[in-house]
Amino acid sequence: MIVTSDTKKTSTIRRVFAVGRIKISLALGALGFILSGCSVVAPPYPPSLDNVQTLKNSGAAPTRVGTFTESGPGVKHPISLRANSLVSPYGSTWSAYLSEAVTRELTMAGKMSPNADVVISGTLLRNEIDPAIVTASGDVSARFIVKKGDTVRYDQVKSVHREWESSFAAAVAIPKAVTEYGYTVQALLATLYADPAFLDALK
Repeated sequence: MIVTSDTKKTSTIRRVFAVGRIKISLALGALGFILSGCSVVAPPYPPSLDNVQTLKNSGAAPTRVGTFTESGPGVKHPISLRANSLVSPYGSTWSAYLSEAVTRELTMAGKMSPNADVVISGTLLRNEIDPAIVTASGDVSARFIVKKGDTVRYDQVKSVHREWESSFAAAVAIPKAVTEYGYTVQALLATLYADPAFLDALK
């Protein structure tokens, strides 16, 4: 079989168009997903190794996690992310997400005990993500209470505000916002664990 230069050019052009069609199809698929108003389930909470180490070095007594609730207009279900929405993977509530975050880090630090006298509970007060075009942000606030028996040893509100680079393209901005939510909760707990009064209340 004799292959001429024209045949090679035709074959090359066909391959280019085929690749182009594939890229367009993938782009349209991604765009369709983003614009379809889908509900996205947040990934499980990613424990922070720094947070775990802080708890491990704190000298805290065995601790258990009590009831976490939520209150106020700043906690919405689901969280709106442009045309999409973000849902908690834990019972569809964000207070359960915060409770799981504390539980996982206490467990990894070796400080978790189901029969402990020291109990951490809390109320989620604000839980917002804004996937803005240029700079996205996350705001989480919660009241944390530590009791030993019937005695309240700690009762304070902690808040965190984080920002990250975003994009006009929803296909970039939305997945980024979903990922950054877990890191925002990490930052909230880091603020809590950095409070000497909180660590003293665990002893």
